Amino acid sequence: MKGDGNGWAAGPHGSTLWGRFGAAGLMLVARRERTVLMQHRALWTHHGGTWALPGGARDSHETATDAALREAHEETAIDATSLRVVGEYLTAGPFPGDPERPDLAEQWSYTTVLAETHSGCSLSSQPNEESAELRWVHVDEVENLSLLPAFASAWPRLRREIVARLWRD
Repeated sequence: MKGDGNGWAAGPHGSTLWGRFGAAGLMLVARRERTVLMQHRALWTHHGGTWALPGGARDSHETATDAALREAHEETAIDATSLRVVGEYLTAGPFPGDPERPDLAEQWSYTTVLAETHSGCSLSSQPNEESAELRWVHVDEVENLSLLPAFASAWPRLRREIVARLWRD
């Protein structure tokens, strides 16, 4: 069963999305520095050259948090024991199946998992082949990056959640 999430699902307007059981990403925050760990996507990936969060396809047995932590570890080498999960946010979907393409999975959704480092400071990371670069970016500078379109749409809400949940001071 492990690894059974790889595959395509139906998306809006005839598009396809990666992850038979949806996808999830980790928005990791260093509270003291007011930074977010961002991934510059390798050119060969979907929307390569844009910035987003580490993440990827969910497997059938995983929660969104499980998938986000696994994917983030694979893509950044950051261990889940060095962070605290704060919340989950459905940021895309679910999208219905496509009757014209019954071979595609249906009900795809994307969940962003918000977490903070235990120390409140940025952690060292090691990018894998899916990343051109990993960078801790100040929350006020995220929107200045060339963002993956879906992440750009979700960012204003996610930024509000960071401020409300982590930076009340």
